[in-house]
Amino acid sequence: MEETTGESAAVARVFCPEEMDREELERFGRILDTRPVSLRGRTVGMELAEKLLKVRTREGRTAPLRANTVQRAFERRRGERNIVLKARQMGLTTWAAARFFLKTITHPGTLTLEVAHTQEAAEEIFGIVHRFVDYLPEALREGPLQISRANVRQIVFPELDSQYRVVSAGERNAGRGLTVQNLHCSELARWPGDPAETLAGLRAAMTPGAELILESTPEGVGGCFYEQWQKAGEQGMVRHFFPWWMERKYRAKAVNEASLTDEERDLMAREGLDLEQIGFRRQIRADFRGLARQEYAEDGEGCFLASGDSVFELSAIDARLATVTEPLERRHNGALEIWLPPLTGKQYLVAVDPAGGGSDGDYSAAQVLELETGLQCAEFAGHVGGLELARLMTELAAEYNQAWLVVERNNHGSGILALIESSCGYGRVYKQGGQAGWLTTSMSRPTALGRLDAALVERPDCFQSRKLLAECRSFVRLPDGGSGARPGTHDDRVMAMAIGLGAREELPKGSY
Repeated sequence: MEETTGESAAVARVFCPEEMDREELERFGRILDTRPVSLRGRTVGMELAEKLLKVRTREGRTAPLRANTVQRAFERRRGERNIVLKARQMGLTTWAAARFFLKTITHPGTLTLEVAHTQEAAEEIFGIVHRFVDYLPEALREGPLQISRANVRQIVFPELDSQYRVVSAGERNAGRGLTVQNLHCSELARWPGDPAETLAGLRAAMTPGAELILESTPEGVGGCFYEQWQKAGEQGMVRHFFPWWMERKYRAKAVNEASLTDEERDLMAREGLDLEQIGFRRQIRADFRGLARQEYAEDGEGCFLASGDSVFELSAIDARLATVTEPLERRHNGALEIWLPPLTGKQYLVAVDPAGGGSDGDYSAAQVLELETGLQCAEFAGHVGGLELARLMTELAAEYNQAWLVVERNNHGSGILALIESSCGYGRVYKQGGQAGWLTTSMSRPTALGRLDAALVERPDCFQSRKLLAECRSFVRLPDGGSGARPGTHDDRVMAMAIGLGAREELPKGSY
């Protein structure tokens, strides 16, 4: 983009911040996210952070805040609402604090709220922000950015009518009653109590157009952060994933090339790692053992460690997760994902696990399988039910060459089947014992899940969906002796696939 005269003048002032006044601060606020030609791809905010803000380095020195690789990557893709999954100590908490500090001091009437997972973490973040204030140029500290209060983790700039607050997620009614323009939720996976309820209250305090950053290292499959990560696309959030090797200091003594395993060679080739980074990887795996994949994440699925006794073979799931591709097409706001469109002469089935259709709770899920091979072609998962679901499924089945429509008839399913046959007039409906639909029983359920388990090991290339494979990772043996989704997770895609594979075995071979 070409620089305007106003932008050129404002950018030039970055180099003499001691001359800035309130008017100049507000001018910067209007162009904070622009990328003038003279800054060579950097935003005005990045340049301003380096010129105005000081941080404590890992060596204990005070230095200007220069964006590292991870921080620059975040800035390139940052949106209005963001969720960040990362390895340990990547600098995102500091960067979020800096970005929101600059927005606070350049936009009068702003309230920024930082929410940490513990009191200790809140105090640490407040220390970062207080250092920003302490090292501002004297003309700003004694002028427009003079503070009237800096205690109990609150900094108030009275001339701007702006304030910066840091609280703990464990504090009762954290953020309630406030009107928030910037919200940063740090280490969401480790929030105490009911994180989903706390987060809902905080989001209710956000003004239209407010900026949100949810950020955390992973902690197990399930829970609020895991759910937010999985649903990010539905909620219009930008997902950011930062593996450990993006931190340049994560290196150790180079390993002997002859000692490399096939896995290490593949990782080096795929991610461009060197022998010193592999040395660090071996070191953290020795130090952290089973937690290494969680604390020093390498991918967006395997870092959410499954807890409990997994029903399916995790090594097979993780191997397939490393190779699956993005869908060719998404429809219905991402609820329907298509990898393989219908081909002339091929036969398909659409397996449906219906739900009630409310915005909370389980999804209605469907899997489209190519009958001859069992290949997954498409997947649907959405909070729909009743006639809407019946129409969506019959349209999908019709698109896939008048596919067999296999609907679980338990619970909500009987009503869906009635609508499919009466209101939608779809005739190719799967039947068991002369009755429409698939019946899940104490006998058919484990058999169908066993087929799914075998397919994951023997024919992993048949599975295309990351979301399905993620649900498989969190499908565990429960304390009551049964099996199902770990608390805080879903198994709707899993059950739809199990039903599909089960029905495929039962359909007469002559039908396809």
